Amino acid sequence: MATPEVRVFRSPDELFRAAAQEFGKLANEAVRAKGSFTVALSGGSTPKGLYSTLAKEFAASVPWDKIYFFFGDERHVPPDHPDSNYRMAYETLLSKVGVPSRNIFRVHTENPDPNAAAIEYEQTLSAAFGLQDRELPRFDLIMLGLGPDGHTASLFPGTAAVREQSRLVVANWVPKLGTWRITFTLPVLNNAANVMFLVDGKDKAPAVASVFDPDTKPGQVPAKLVQPRNGRLIWMLSEDAASEIASKAGAAAIRNSQR
Repeated sequence: MATPEVRVFRSPDELFRAAAQEFGKLANEAVRAKGSFTVALSGGSTPKGLYSTLAKEFAASVPWDKIYFFFGDERHVPPDHPDSNYRMAYETLLSKVGVPSRNIFRVHTENPDPNAAAIEYEQTLSAAFGLQDRELPRFDLIMLGLGPDGHTASLFPGTAAVREQSRLVVANWVPKLGTWRITFTLPVLNNAANVMFLVDGKDKAPAVASVFDPDTKPGQVPAKLVQPRNGRLIWMLSEDAASEIASKAGAAAIRNSQR
């Protein structure tokens, strides 16, 4: 399992800029090595800050036409809905840096049947990555956020998707929200070459602390189950988000990452 690389930043703007630099570095390295870069985007306010930074400061230094964009999870709403992760990413980044439409693979959540939308997105992944039976896609980068309850992507505590081990994408009913979400499963997340968590805000501090607390049961905090088998795990945290890490293991991880 990957040893987490933990980086803490004094302000959200510093976090966004550092994450954008890491994104650009990984994208350029992958394109030089194999001609393309595959990334799964996340929704939420912190990724939105990253996307805006990329569009404003990195438009000319990243090979956007060689990047293929997917979505690690999506709300079950049409693509023009204010809650759509696709819409947010398109408006803040994809439309501003000239990404070809053929390079954008969104979840067709306008389909009223969430299970059908999930199955279709599995087929999209299989075709895009040329997968054979039981193969997993290997993303160059999967971007993730963290909810106050410890959820990541749309893997919420106590929901069926957290236990899924054979599917790539599932429709996950989230009782506390009263809605369906479409989400990558843990096998897909844990097969990525790089997984990057972006977390900001005091409200996320208890969840961050739970992830790094060795006494927390992973089933209670789905983000703790994200442990790439053969890849990097990068946590980018604001000081607010990191403020409640109290365990010796968590504190040591942060100290070591800052050296």
